[in-house]
Amino acid sequence: MKVAVVGAGTMGRGIAQAFAQCKDVEKVYLCDVEVEYAEAGLHRIVSSLSNRVAKGKMKQEEAGSILSKIQTGKDEIAEDPDLVIEAVLEDMDLKKKLFKHMQNEVVKNPDCIYATNTSSLSITEIGAGLKKPVVGMHFFNPAPVMKLVEVIAGLNTPEENVEKIIEIAKMLGKTPVQVEESAGFVVNRILIPMINEGIQVYSEGIADINGIDTAMKLGCNHPMGPLELADYIGLDIVLAIMNVLYTETGDSKYRPAQLLKKMVRANHLGVKTGIGFYNYADGKKVPVDAKKTEENAQSNSQA
Repeated sequence: MKVAVVGAGTMGRGIAQAFAQCKDVEKVYLCDVEVEYAEAGLHRIVSSLSNRVAKGKMKQEEAGSILSKIQTGKDEIAEDPDLVIEAVLEDMDLKKKLFKHMQNEVVKNPDCIYATNTSSLSITEIGAGLKKPVVGMHFFNPAPVMKLVEVIAGLNTPEENVEKIIEIAKMLGKTPVQVEESAGFVVNRILIPMINEGIQVYSEGIADINGIDTAMKLGCNHPMGPLELADYIGLDIVLAIMNVLYTETGDSKYRPAQLLKKMVRANHLGVKTGIGFYNYADGKKVPVDAKKTEENAQSNSQA
């Protein structure tokens, strides 16, 4: 089986690695709009596998076998895949243009299946006007590790495509869950509003960052608190999903927190920009409000 993953960011490179790790996959095309973006994605995969080898969790030969399957380049290298998975930004127009480009100008295999890794957008709308239908295949970060794959059909998605994606997910060692098309699907419909509420609680001064995260970890047995998780997901992604939920449903309970919007405007997106609700400078993770408190204390002592 040959797979093309279009978009070499966090999710794209993770999905590419997940497929390359599967013995039934012979080739993975990791594509992006520029060759250097695709190569940067591959370098992150190399780093991830090297860490596993160094910790004794993987043999060097296995890591080499995985990497040998991955070819990087622009979209045009993916002429013969059996499956194309789109993992670009959560932008409807961008996704539609990408699929049109792949179907009309790049892919030569008439039996190729086209899948989107969208976390919240309409599968039906993404596939509207295309020659071939689209199916949702939503991985979770980190894709090589997380077991769940949401499988979503649009109104024009053939049942056989859904069944094929379920088979492929199982082939990867994942657990597929078929869900009906709806804004946010299942996980993000529940998870992202919870994170948004955590941001609102913080903005109202009810508790500090560490207090909110600790309360949810110990009170609900969550492995990560909502603000820490928001940083890991990316606050821009959180905002994009909240906007989809709010726009699609018109329900005020999905209105994004003002603080969330302000932080995205400031490019305080979390781990990927080095600062969000936590500051990740110097390899440490310090709550931003704790850092401010420490700076204020030092300033007062100097005065």
